[in-house]
Formats: sequence, structure tokens, C-alpha cells
Amino acid sequence: MLCVRVWTRCGVRYRPWRQNASHVAAARLDLSGIYPPIATPFTAKEDVDYQKLEENLQKYDKIPFKGLVVQGSNGEYPYLTEEERVEVVKAVRRSLPLGKLLLAGSGCESTRATVQLTAKMAAAGADAVLVVNPCFYKGKMDSRALIHHFTKVADSSPVPVVLYSVPANTGLDLPVDAVVALSQHPNILGLKDSGGDITRIGLIVHRTNAQDFQVLAGSAGFLMAAYCVGAVGGVCALANVLGQELCELERLCRSGRWEEAKVLQQRLIEPNAAVTRKLGVPALKQAMEWFGYHGGACRSPLQRLTEEETQLLRRDFSTNGWL
Repeated sequence: MLCVRVWTRCGVRYRPWRQNASHVAAARLDLSGIYPPIATPFTAKEDVDYQKLEENLQKYDKIPFKGLVVQGSNGEYPYLTEEERVEVVKAVRRSLPLGKLLLAGSGCESTRATVQLTAKMAAAGADAVLVVNPCFYKGKMDSRALIHHFTKVADSSPVPVVLYSVPANTGLDLPVDAVVALSQHPNILGLKDSGGDITRIGLIVHRTNAQDFQVLAGSAGFLMAAYCVGAVGGVCALANVLGQELCELERLCRSGRWEEAKVLQQRLIEPNAAVTRKLGVPALKQAMEWFGYHGGACRSPLQRLTEEETQLLRRDFSTNGWL
């Protein structure tokens, strides 16, 4: 059966997509809710520590997350081999309770590699894949190239695709016109936007209203604002540490209790910034240790925090009443 849409973007005419079972699934999968992009624990020899991963998963099972994001930026996916990336997804799938979604990162630099890894992630048990844009040749990653890339991936993917824009890491925002064009694909379900530009998020929601397209905030620092302009949830690094609190913020926003939501959101801004743009994954892993999770060291070349950085991190949590 052929999808009836034919559309043109950036001077390129795309033929109708061939629908398959995953395209039907994409129309049904509800992404709304909070997801921690889980960290990858390592042993002293920098091997993946599956025992500590399992212990973290058992603790996350007690929090009302919609699901987990596995092998996203906070999982240090660029430093894992393809085999490790797939094996981590398999391990999480074995542990994850029924009813919780598993979104697996499958983005690679080439379209061919992304298509292949996406198929492996689906076979490993992913309910959907989170696909970051290629960025090494960022000067050539215009809308035409990105639409072509994501279309090829979505055409072949056995599971629904979620676009992933994280300009702090890639140096490139997915162009709004490309997102709007891709939202029409029956196997592209939504977007995780980590850029923090609320006007952009609101515009994407507005311009994709005609599609069954879902936008997720990519950080806890602007979660409330994203809900105000139509986002349906968030993939938030801070949820690895303050997961219950992020779920509470979601509940307040969805129930229209904006004054209470504002107070909670304000208390989350500084700790969120500390474990993301200021100090990054090493800070997230340190904070996880303080809150009873296994964080530990990152895989080289990422280094542990210095003593000064650790004190700054502690201050950002303690001054907001979390430590």
C-alpha cells in the first residue's frame, strides 16, 4: 500500500513512501511523558558494567517514567562500539517492564550505517529509534541532505523514528523546514529538541499540527516552557537524578497547575544546567552517585570532575534544596 503524499522541499521531489507495519505503529505510539536518557556505567577497566546498569534500572522502575532512552548523548554512545551499543539495548529490554517504552539511539554519520544500526536496535527490542543528525561534514548538512538522510532511514526502519536535534554536540540545529517536511513521513513520529529555543519548539508544534507529530523537550531546564507551547514530554538528563521530581513537573503542567509548576521548574534550572551544558556527563554521573545510583567514571577521553568542579556541582544542587 502506498502513502498518498507527494511533496517537494528544497527543490527535491520525493516519491510516495511505501507503508509497512512500522508505519502503522508510528501512528499509534504515544510518546507523552518523561524519559531519562540513561547513563552507561563502566568498570575500572572501562568495560560496560551490566550489573550496575541493572541495579540502576531496578531503581528507575519505581519512578513513573514513560520509558527510557538508551544510547543517547548521556549514554556516551560515541565512545561505545556498535556491538556494545546493541548489547546495552538488549540488556535494558530484558529488564524493562511491559508498558514502558525503549527509545534507542541509532544515529551514525552515514545514512548506510544508520539504516543498519537502526535495524539492529529494532531487533534488540527498541520500540522506536532516536536518530541524531550527521554532523561531521556540517557545512554540507543542509535541509536537502538531512531530508534525504532521515527519509532513507525512516523508509527502511522496522520501528518508528524520532528525530534528534542537539546543537550543543553537533553544532547544527535541524532546520525547521526540514523537520516540517519530515513530519509528513508516516514512520517519523516526532522530535527530541535539545536546543532550548522555545520559539523554535512552538513554531515546530504549530507547523506540524496537521500531522500526528510529537515534540519532546530535550532538557529539564525548559520543560515547563516547552509544555506551554505544545510539547508532549521530555527526555531530560536530570531525570537520571531527580526523576520523581521531573515526573511531578510533568503532572503539574498537564493538569494546568502552573504556579506550582513554576516554583518547581525554577528549582531545577541550575542543577540541570550543571549536569548538561556547564559540566556535562561527568557531572551527571557524579550527581547520580550522590542520589544513590551508579554513575562512576566516564569512558576515556572524558575525565572525572576536578575538586573545584565537584564543589560547583554540589552548590548548584544544594542551593536549590536538593542536597
